[in-house]
Amino acid sequence: MSCCAPAIDMVLDIERAKSAGPCNDEILLARRELGNGLNQIDLAVPSVHCGACIQAVETGLSRLAGVETARVNLSTKRVSVSWRGSDVPDIVPTLARLGYPAHLAEDIETEKDGTLSELITAVAVAGFATGNIMLLSVSVWAGADGPTRDLFHWLSALIAVPVMAFAGRIYFRSAWNALRHGRMNMDVPISLGVALAYSMSLYETITHGHHAYFDASVSLLFFLLIGRTLDHLMRDRARAAVSGLIRLSPRGAVVVRPDGRRNYVALADIEPGMRLFIAAGERIPVNAVVLEGRSDLDCSLVTGESGSQRIEPGGAVLAGVQNLNGPLTIEATAAARDSFLAEMVRLMEAAEQGKGAYRRIADRVSALYSPVVHLTALLSFLGWMAATGDWHLSITIATAVLIITCPCALGLAVPIVQVVAARRLFEDGIMVKDGSAMERLAEIDTVVFDKTGTLTMGRLGLRDVTFVDDDDLAMAASLAAFSRHPVSVAIDAAFSGRSRQPVTYENIVEHPGLGIEATLDGRCCRLGRTSWALEGKDNPDLQAGTAFSIDGALRASFDFVDELRDGTRAAVRELAGTGLSLEILSGDKAPAVAQVAGALSIATFNASILPGGKVDRLAYLRAAGKKVLMVGDGLNDAPALSSAHVSMAPATGADIGRNAADFIFLRDSLMAVPLSLQIARNADRLIRQNFALAVIYNLIAVPIAILGFVTPLIAAIAMSGSSLLVIGNALRLRAKKDGFSFSWPAFVERFSRARERLL
Repeated sequence: MSCCAPAIDMVLDIERAKSAGPCNDEILLARRELGNGLNQIDLAVPSVHCGACIQAVETGLSRLAGVETARVNLSTKRVSVSWRGSDVPDIVPTLARLGYPAHLAEDIETEKDGTLSELITAVAVAGFATGNIMLLSVSVWAGADGPTRDLFHWLSALIAVPVMAFAGRIYFRSAWNALRHGRMNMDVPISLGVALAYSMSLYETITHGHHAYFDASVSLLFFLLIGRTLDHLMRDRARAAVSGLIRLSPRGAVVVRPDGRRNYVALADIEPGMRLFIAAGERIPVNAVVLEGRSDLDCSLVTGESGSQRIEPGGAVLAGVQNLNGPLTIEATAAARDSFLAEMVRLMEAAEQGKGAYRRIADRVSALYSPVVHLTALLSFLGWMAATGDWHLSITIATAVLIITCPCALGLAVPIVQVVAARRLFEDGIMVKDGSAMERLAEIDTVVFDKTGTLTMGRLGLRDVTFVDDDDLAMAASLAAFSRHPVSVAIDAAFSGRSRQPVTYENIVEHPGLGIEATLDGRCCRLGRTSWALEGKDNPDLQAGTAFSIDGALRASFDFVDELRDGTRAAVRELAGTGLSLEILSGDKAPAVAQVAGALSIATFNASILPGGKVDRLAYLRAAGKKVLMVGDGLNDAPALSSAHVSMAPATGADIGRNAADFIFLRDSLMAVPLSLQIARNADRLIRQNFALAVIYNLIAVPIAILGFVTPLIAAIAMSGSSLLVIGNALRLRAKKDGFSFSWPAFVERFSRARERLL
């Protein structure tokens, strides 16, 4: 036994070290130097879950000497801390003292979040118990007395036990953690009200009392858990964008040593000056310059354009770009933490933290809610004790005050409207990933579009063709069938319906970035770039484009246009009609962007913009007081989608673009944009109405409870009634579909017609 003790002690030491969080040396290794002596570290704080948590963490860390800023991202449950100097402030100990254990962000990158499964199970347990206890309570309300009433009360007490032990622990645990560290949060009065209701009910049951309030305690938990689960679901969706972008980065690369040896190194160990071998199909791990080899690159991460780009020795490549068809030897010019892909991740994380300013009103009042409720309940207890001297009556009234002021209606005011609105949007082929995005969408005054894949479908359509005779077109279309390049696909599709004689080509070779070449009856046929197809011969009528040639002689030329997405003209017209400013930001060349902008009557557009430029433009608009909706689809749009006030992407876009966006429309039509805006504005109006209803409810209910006119059971019914009231108001959003709005005369008329049909 003694020989195992050192091993056991070592394991315990490791576990204690993990629970204690990272030490200062680990923070120094993981920090990011921002220049001018400023350092930054990102820490995971899984315990944060509400506005009170954010306020406690940010306030506590900001008081530390040397700390410049502390920002909590509630979606990703991280805190970003920046400080000056070489000495690390007591960040981790301070967080532990506040009750929020911290870890390095990368340490929990692969950890599974068990909060959602715990919440769903708790909702199921509370819902099951609520239904059964309500059924038993009906019998008591109907007049059951004596032993029958006591039996029903004991059965209710037993059914409520797992609810209190399992479902209630979510609130009890949070409340105890807050109190243990000298703080208050919204879970403290909730836990106190639930515990008092159950304790008083148990006392009434033991003393054969007429009234027990088990249904009050379990129904209270049930409604609160529904609101917290919906809120967690909305926030959890926002975490996918950054992790998805991180997965684009390779785990490492093959390093070519000066003596010719090759060995694989991890991404974090790649340093500037290292020679790397990149095989076809691999992604570039860091920013670099090409030393040897020629290939085509998928640069959609950078430009958003689907077409490949040719790279040769001396050309610069960015991290995340994919090498398509040729081996390359490159020299790293930056470490992974300073490369393009890492910069995109930082842009998205910074944008996520910026969204923290749009917290729900329910979170903003959390700082005032707890002390006000506790003070009100305490004063009610003291007042009734002074007036009557009856401690049982005083506790009962204080419990009723705690329950009737429970923020169920306030907690459901936002998520229930968002769920109904999300259902409406889903029925129209639109998915919303972040519930607060609907609040932000209702506020926009500017819409910024990407071009390729957003305003257009990213598919080339043949606009014009010039040819010598029909046989030349047939030969060009037959040659195009051997390539999957977008230009070749467009030519083949344009002439696929025409009858044509089969053409037998030989020695077919595709030259990436140039075109396709073949031999026909001893003649050289080329389809591709005009300068290449004509073998360098000048043609003043053809400055660019695609040509088909035979032995260098022009036989046909093709002009293409990127097809507009369905509904684009109508969507742009409707958005402009509401007074919104419209703008195009694209990585494509200026002539192509100008052509689309002119066709849609959009006066403001910018071309050849990289991802950082799009973010800069959005930052400029934000500084000018604009609230921007960004609509984009590509990998290169991901930082802009994250930094915009709100964002939207088509389902046909890149995975990272979809993950970064707040809304995704599943159908091809761009009419999803004005439709989403209309629903968001309706939802915003209903949310404001729900908050007003919750406030009016408290203004009426609280005085009645303080005066002793309600029991805890009636308080729970009133609390549930206020929740049902805001739910019913939210359901009005579904009645807006297809232009229908509720009116009492129309409802009576439809009811009368339905009654006549039934009779």
